[in-house]
Amino acid sequence: MPAKKNKIKILLVMWYFLLVSILSCESAKDSSDSGNFMKVKVVSLEQCSATDRTIFLINEVAKELGVEINLKHVIVRTREDAVAQRHIGSPTVQVNGLDIEPGARKINLFGVT
Repeated sequence: MPAKKNKIKILLVMWYFLLVSILSCESAKDSSDSGNFMKVKVVSLEQCSATDRTIFLINEVAKELGVEINLKHVIVRTREDAVAQRHIGSPTVQVNGLDIEPGARKINLFGVT
């Protein structure tokens, strides 16, 4: 997927979670931090060539939105890692625990290939 489409998708998803948090008066608070953050997790294979660009786009979108994020990058090495992290492809991006691809939230075929 072209970088512009990725940026738009990430922007829309982060806006959605930001609005849900505001409207429901809930915050995306990470227990290890004292502030409020949107939790973003990038799950990838170690050699995934798209990971660095994806992380760059996530940070760029967060900055444009003025949203503080807690970004975590998890490397998947085994099938067990893939199942635990809900890795369906590299990179997988999750915001507040949900895959940014709505259709991917129902997929249970996880792996490291």
